[in-house]
Amino acid sequence: MRLFLLDFSVWLFFHLTISLGLIKLPDRFFASDHPLNELFKERTFEKKGRFWKDKVKVHKWKDKLPDGASLFHAGYKKKELQNNDVDTIMIFIKETKRAELTHWLLMVPAPFFFLWNPVWAGWVLITYALLVNIPFIMIQRYNRIRLNRIKKRKQTYTDKK
Repeated sequence: MRLFLLDFSVWLFFHLTISLGLIKLPDRFFASDHPLNELFKERTFEKKGRFWKDKVKVHKWKDKLPDGASLFHAGYKKKELQNNDVDTIMIFIKETKRAELTHWLLMVPAPFFFLWNPVWAGWVLITYALLVNIPFIMIQRYNRIRLNRIKKRKQTYTDKK
């Protein structure tokens, strides 16, 4: 039981520290010209979002998962688009990057649990880290591809006016 409480406490510490720390990370880290943006670029396998829709069916289950901003009462709520103007869409895109980075970083501490846990428990905690974070990464990538498409359409329409 002590080991379980230790693991729980350490995970809680990492979740809160990483999540709240990235809420404070300046927006410039998510700009399209920042080197970190390489992580967020659309990949060939995503096929303009069709992979996430057709193969993973993200659109069918994404709304069943909680939004971290609602859990912490901080950050940008991403459950729904607040407005459909280009500026709001650009903010939403930036926040999908912040959320994706958060979930990538939340997996990083997992191997450290091998230091004080039996090997089998370390693997359980690795599995936990993957199961808890990968679905949120998929949601952010799915949403960002869709939002970029909407943004381009709106910008094209505005440019034609």
